[in-house]
Amino acid sequence: MTSIKSDSDEVKKYKVVVVGSGNWGSVAAKLIASNTLNHNNFHDEVRMWVYDETLPNGEKLSNVINQTNENVKYLPGVNLGKNVIADPDLDHAVRDANMLVFVTPHQFVEDVCKRLAGKIRGDVEAISLIKGMTLKVDGPCMISSVISKLLNCSCCVLMGANIADEIAMENFSEATVGYKESREVAERWARLFCTPYFKVKAVQDIEGVELCGTLKNVVAIAAGFVDGLDMGNNTKAAIMRIGLNEMRDFSRRLYPSVRDDTFFESCGVADLIATCFGGRNRKVAEAFATGGGKMPFEELEAQMLQGQKLQGVLTAKEVYEVLRNNKWLDSFPLFSTIHDICIGEKPVSAIVHLR
Repeated sequence: MTSIKSDSDEVKKYKVVVVGSGNWGSVAAKLIASNTLNHNNFHDEVRMWVYDETLPNGEKLSNVINQTNENVKYLPGVNLGKNVIADPDLDHAVRDANMLVFVTPHQFVEDVCKRLAGKIRGDVEAISLIKGMTLKVDGPCMISSVISKLLNCSCCVLMGANIADEIAMENFSEATVGYKESREVAERWARLFCTPYFKVKAVQDIEGVELCGTLKNVVAIAAGFVDGLDMGNNTKAAIMRIGLNEMRDFSRRLYPSVRDDTFFESCGVADLIATCFGGRNRKVAEAFATGGGKMPFEELEAQMLQGQKLQGVLTAKEVYEVLRNNKWLDSFPLFSTIHDICIGEKPVSAIVHLR
């Protein structure tokens, strides 16, 4: 007897949109696009919202991406996949999407979400690849919480030892998906990102995973200072150890539920190591130290990052505000000193003279 399938028997298909198109956003689109072609519960097409720019030759970045399958500004030389479609119209890009991947600089995410509020599907799920936090009147707020509250949706996070250019070259890497309640949703996100060279594990500790990804950028600034002062690996290792302890203590003070074992996942110690030896925060902080702290970070960012944003200095300021407001400054000498150096109140050499 031939069975007849009802509508409820059909596999639910998920339409994925990447909100952001910088270096990491482009790599995320590449990972996702390779999987949507191979899993029948995802639509093949992956739209990527592009904050459009005019390139030196007069062409629009979004047009060039669609013509070449390559983000020539932020990820040159890497094919994103023929099913990645760049879209400069945010409203159009997210239309009918039920999986949103947020990967913008953290200072822009609130404005992006406000633009999207009321314009997305009711069953949408989100994930944040964004490192950072925002400060509200009642205290710090994680980016995943901003997204969840403004869009009225669940939001997981993906963090890890993920230097984007290395993943683009398909070198083996790992990542951690942090989730609050639904393991089924977290595993779907893991399946969307996971490839033979990019392994993803789901952990039920969204605050711990996200804070690891946020705070390691602050420690990377300190690592860059050490490199710029040519102090060597012993000093750098010491700063990283102190930084890891302050990351854990800060996280537990904000969220007592944060698990210690989260710091041993890719989002924790692995990401800290990768970021303190590579990545833009360490690189720019090294240049700051080499120049004696005379050139402001804003100028170094403009000169060195070709339009990408430096997250560590801004996060250091936000962390400092939390410490000051809670009278915790004496308990976090490394975090406090990093901020003081960044704003010129202390010399770079203070990084090894913690109070």
